[in-house]
Amino acid sequence: MAKTKGRSGSRSRKRTKAPDSERLAELYRRLVLVRTFEEQCQRSFRRGKVGGYLHLYTGQEAVAAGFLEAFRPGDRVITAYRDHAHALLMGCDPGAVMAELYGREGGLAGGKGGSMHLFDVDRGLWGGYGIVGGHIPLGVGFAYAMRYRQTEHICQLYLGDGAMQAGAFHEAANLAALWGQDGRCPVLFIVENNQYGMGTSVPRESAVTDLATKFDAYGIEHEKVDGMNLEEVVRCAGRVTEQVRESGRPYAVEAVTYRLAPHGAADFYERYRTKEEVEQWRERDPLTLLRDSLTDTGTVDDDAVEQIRDDARREVARAVEFADSSPEPPVERLYDGVYAETDENPDDGGGTAGD
Repeated sequence: MAKTKGRSGSRSRKRTKAPDSERLAELYRRLVLVRTFEEQCQRSFRRGKVGGYLHLYTGQEAVAAGFLEAFRPGDRVITAYRDHAHALLMGCDPGAVMAELYGREGGLAGGKGGSMHLFDVDRGLWGGYGIVGGHIPLGVGFAYAMRYRQTEHICQLYLGDGAMQAGAFHEAANLAALWGQDGRCPVLFIVENNQYGMGTSVPRESAVTDLATKFDAYGIEHEKVDGMNLEEVVRCAGRVTEQVRESGRPYAVEAVTYRLAPHGAADFYERYRTKEEVEQWRERDPLTLLRDSLTDTGTVDDDAVEQIRDDARREVARAVEFADSSPEPPVERLYDGVYAETDENPDDGGGTAGD
């Protein structure tokens, strides 16, 4: 896919080495695991196992997988509510992820976050967030804080096309650009343009449908990438991540992708799009494209593909078993993590709320 011109072409582009065949085969295994996990999540939701709501990443797997190839320990990742794939790809245990969806004590957040609020700070995952656009200022703040502390880490900030219409996006992008002038905001905006903000298509939600160009208003360099092609995403991610890490300046990539699953688990009818449109995009399913590339080069054969699928099914089955066997959080833990613990005496010169 051609890169945007203007601002996006103002810097020289370094060539990034393409992933080798063995690495691509490993990434294919990860994509299959994510897809299999998401399919199970849908079944679990319909069986009443999942607490709260559920949003699947089906069709968008190549975006997170490609950019997380450039992740380094110490970097931070923050995303919206379609976050299962990010957690799995960052090494979170599938059982702990599934248990979180089930609202069980063995979940990533102790069963208190659910599908939309997966966290694993030790691995660099600083959350999925349920408020559309609400996490964008946090990601920009993370980037500023890391450079303020004189580290070389960056923040990968994932957002959807719908979130770009929120005021929080524009405020955060402006701050990122201002701080970035002095190399103090190494944030990589990753716009996952899956064509729909919930049930509203991009042309109906945004007067400017070339979403990457919205960053021009803030002087942030940008480009587009084919978000259905993992190999292209990996190459793009390696190059732009290196640039952000070295410069301390924000950068934006619009990954053009498609949500093959419904918006949410209860979105049965999908009256906002046609079956023909979905089928047309399904022909570019990122798993199919990568599988065909691997088989064409002889990296894997049909038997290996089937083995990868079987391995994913077994791993997801173990995750379900773990989630089912994990106890529900005891009621006395309801307020854990809500209030800060302090030794201060509120009556000892602490003032009152009216002061």
